[in-house]
Amino acid sequence: MKHIHDMIIIGGGPAGYTAALYAARAGLDTLIIEKMSAGGQMALTDIIDNYPGFDGGIDGFTLGMQMQAGAERFGAKTEYAEVLSVDLLPEIKKITTDAGDYFSRTVVIATGAGPKALGLKEEEALVGRGVHYCAHCDGRFYKNKIVMVVGGGNSAVSDALYLSRLAKKVYLVHRRDTLRATKIYHEPLMKTENTEFIWNSAVSALLAGERLNGVRVKNLKTDEEREFSVDGLFISIGRKPATELFSDVLSLDEAGYIIADETTKTNIPGVYAVGDVRTKALRQVVTAASDGAVAAHFAEEYLFSNHSK
Repeated sequence: MKHIHDMIIIGGGPAGYTAALYAARAGLDTLIIEKMSAGGQMALTDIIDNYPGFDGGIDGFTLGMQMQAGAERFGAKTEYAEVLSVDLLPEIKKITTDAGDYFSRTVVIATGAGPKALGLKEEEALVGRGVHYCAHCDGRFYKNKIVMVVGGGNSAVSDALYLSRLAKKVYLVHRRDTLRATKIYHEPLMKTENTEFIWNSAVSALLAGERLNGVRVKNLKTDEEREFSVDGLFISIGRKPATELFSDVLSLDEAGYIIADETTKTNIPGVYAVGDVRTKALRQVVTAASDGAVAAHFAEEYLFSNHSK
């Protein structure tokens, strides 16, 4: 006899473990399937200063472990496995992993979204040692230092503006000669005295010893290259949602995010999308946690209205 869970959550980040906490506390048989470790992308953040309740900040790994412990306190279970395929259309949904098959009446997708990388040699090795993808997470380490931001959209310009209030000098590198960001973002940045724009350019190499100490920038029109001494590089060229497993059955927007409103409901009954993987205006730990609570509420409502439990 196969065991059928009330809820399976794919992804153990803040959205996933908040959904697990609320579901398990409501008495639902809840399983979290996580590929790596509790916390998701959050676990890679050294200090989180903007999650309520921690007046001295907290590192992402510790917060992730505490969220896991909170959910498991009420009976939620965690399985460390990689999801290989899903069958979400039947009433009893099937999740196939490298550790076996799991079945559930509802599924919460909390697979998150990762930052797009430049794809340069040594980039991955330098993450956390001068290379970053979240200015609001790691910018505080570069007070009165020299940093560079790569990108030209709203996120990049917002990052550069934030860093301009901390760093001694901010370089903003963009592939075009104008920013793609809306005026509400880039007009204040244009007025900062410590920001220098490097147009029609791209970072072509990272210079480092034990940590990043500089970058090489190539002008895309002239092919001329220049080297800049920088303490930190913040890459903000977009994010890629982890939705490959669901693209055939769930409705996605043009950027690949799962279409789900503030109810977190997807186009399939009993399937919910939470956190960074869904369409939303702000992707932060606190909004991910909020999604998890909402998904658990509507999943519980779905289960009892369909007499599935």
